[in-house]
Amino acid sequence: MRMKSLLAVAPLALALVAQPVWAQEADNTVAARIQSAAERLVQDSNPARLEVLKAHLDAMGLAYELQTFEGGNRQTGPMAGTNIVITFGEGARDIVMTAHYDAAVLRDGAFSHGVVDNAGGTLAMIEAAKSLQAHSNHLNHRMIVVLTDQEELGLIGAGKWLEQADKTRIAGVVNVDVAAYGRTVMFGLNNGEASRGLVRTLRTYCADTATDCEAFPVYPPSEDRVFSRAGIPVLSLGIQNAVGARQMWLAFNGGQDNGLREGFVPDVFQNIHTHEDKMDKLKSDDVAAFAAFLTGLIQRIATDTADKNP
Repeated sequence: MRMKSLLAVAPLALALVAQPVWAQEADNTVAARIQSAAERLVQDSNPARLEVLKAHLDAMGLAYELQTFEGGNRQTGPMAGTNIVITFGEGARDIVMTAHYDAAVLRDGAFSHGVVDNAGGTLAMIEAAKSLQAHSNHLNHRMIVVLTDQEELGLIGAGKWLEQADKTRIAGVVNVDVAAYGRTVMFGLNNGEASRGLVRTLRTYCADTATDCEAFPVYPPSEDRVFSRAGIPVLSLGIQNAVGARQMWLAFNGGQDNGLREGFVPDVFQNIHTHEDKMDKLKSDDVAAFAAFLTGLIQRIATDTADKNP
């Protein structure tokens, strides 16, 4: 998740019902896989994280292509970047799933472990992609998963991918950022009129699955902004525990009388872009549950947008 300043910006497995034992065992398998992959993603550079993800996708049986681009910003100078693109299914329109895999360079020059921001979200998206691929013949859309690079340098990876995409095919985008613990799904309402239909689908899905979902009138920016600026329907999602999600809502949307003590900073923003964004923050069972939530949500989006296909 990209922060210009701390507070200036900032299917059904998740349903709160008992699951059969086999589903719990399956989720435990997914959680173990997420835990192992997240540990391997703790590297000293983003190119090294890329190599870990390539090996992980190979082991998952997910075919991918690499999109290389020239990026960087004023601080870094020109810098090569690489997006990972997974495509499956067929249809007249696309559903795009995005998560950034790059981690931030900290103010002291150290490289963040990037677990909360955004290894957890990346691995949840990969698990959702694997589940959706198994049922792609029922989705009636082409599915495109874009694991982006250089989000932390200014949302560059998503922009580079969108430059070469056929925007007229995109029925909707689901972006995930900061998703390493908790079972409250946070989402933004500040992505424009074009995104209203996706928000309605999300709200309905949250209700149908008895999922705790928190709507943010102002939600911190991630690569969703690239798509909203282009007038493309997009959702931006993250997870946190219920208390943390509410504190974050108040910090961004509560105004001067939000009830938080002066100078209060939500825990998640004390962790990301710091030396504290480490493996001890990851709750792999929560990430596995969120992956299942994403799977069901995207299936619902596919159903709701099918009638709008040209």
